[in-house]
Order: sequence, then C-alpha cells, then structure tokens
Amino acid sequence: MSSAVETRTFIEFKDLEKSFTTRGGTVTAIESLSLSVQEGEFLAVVGPSGCGKSTLLMALAGLTTPTSGEVVVGGERVDGPMTQAGVVFQSAELLSWRTALENVLLQAEVRKLDLPENRPRAQQLLEDVGLRGFENHYPDELSGGMQQRVALCRALLHDPSMILMDEPLGALDAITRDQVQGDLQNLWMKSRCTVLLITHSIEEAVFLADRVIVLSPRPATIAADITIDLPRPRHVADRGTPEFTNLVNEIRHEFSRLGVFEQDE
Repeated sequence: MSSAVETRTFIEFKDLEKSFTTRGGTVTAIESLSLSVQEGEFLAVVGPSGCGKSTLLMALAGLTTPTSGEVVVGGERVDGPMTQAGVVFQSAELLSWRTALENVLLQAEVRKLDLPENRPRAQQLLEDVGLRGFENHYPDELSGGMQQRVALCRALLHDPSMILMDEPLGALDAITRDQVQGDLQNLWMKSRCTVLLITHSIEEAVFLADRVIVLSPRPATIAADITIDLPRPRHVADRGTPEFTNLVNEIRHEFSRLGVFEQDE
C-alpha cells in the first residue's frame, strides 16, 4: 500500500530568504524559496553541506527570523518558537540523571501535562522501538541507538502535529542507523504527523520520505522535488530493488547537475 498524502497544506514557505551578517560581509543562506508540505506528509530535505538545510528547519521551528518572506504552519504565520512541535537533533540530548522513561516523560513535565496519564503512552512508545525492559536504565547504560530511540519517543509523547528532525541518525553506525530508520518509519506510520527531516544521506531520504527536496549549494533554492512512490512499510531489503536504486540515482544525478558530484564521463 502506498503512503497516502493528505490534500490539506500544513506548512508553507513563501518566498523565504535568510541572510546573516558576518565579519566578511553578508551571507545569504536561503534565497526566494517557496515550498508547500501537506498534512501528514513525510518530507526529507537533502543538499550539500552548508547549503542552508538547518537554517530552513530553524525558520520553520521559529528559532530564526527570515530576512524576508514568511513561514506558515496550519494557516498561522510563524512569529516565534513552535513550542508544540516535536524536535529531534543529531545528539539525543538526554539528561544523564534520569532514566529512559523519565527522559521521555520530561516532555510531559515541561508542558505541564498529567504525568500518570502520560506514563502508559511513554511506556508504549518505548516498547514500540524495542526498549521494553530498558525503561529504568540511565543514558550511560544505553547504546547510541537506544538513546536516539528514547529521544524519538520523547518528541512524540505529546502527539505533536509536526516533527522536525535535523540529522537525527547521523552519528549512528550503519547497522544501528538501519534499525532506527525502521523504528522511525513505524512510529510515523502510527502517528501520521507531518515530518520534515534534514539528512545528508540520499538512501535514508528515499527510505523514509514521501517526497525528497534537493537544495542547491548556498544560497539554497529548490533544485528538485522528487516524489517517492514506494510501498510502505519499507524494509532494508527494498534498498536493492530497481525502483529504490532508480530514485537514489535520480537524486544523485541532481547533485551532479549542481556540480556537487563530478559528472560521469
């Protein structure tokens, strides 16, 4: 069954531009970028290092103010931090003195939600990512992959309508990364929240996303918008199929066209 994409637009970037003032002058990170993301869509953004991917996510999160243009979420202009979004960074950012379950429940504490009411959901999320029996372990007793699973659960605890992820699996080894990608896909298929994933991995983008946006070298503009029409759930073995390989090669070709990769002779 192919992933169903809702027809209602949930996120809009409208003629977005972001510039920074440095000692060497003004640097434009994003230029005249317009993009719509549908409700419930899993969108991945790839691009060369330093092209403005994280700046795009920060603008969506309301953590940086556009130089011009605007970001709209759910019909409302973003004018400050999007406190209702779930956010996952490359580092799990767990509190060392709290157990896995307590780290997940931190989301409820910060948002002043009812703890007894949210405890079963936290436990279920941990079970969903294979951490049943590790609820009372501290971060230094967990592997890097386990820690990032806890961070994913924490981001999903309050059932957000939007999850923002900035290279959340980039620090993991290849095998663990494959495992956590599967967990992330399964969590998303249950919640169907809107996701924006920043990643340097083309294969990861194709494996997880409904659509992949390729950004140009800085200043970032949209170089390609590629639909990933692969059945779900996706499995590691699917990476060897012609359909998967063709999509990866299509994105690689865009990078070659942009001069990021050397063109084939």
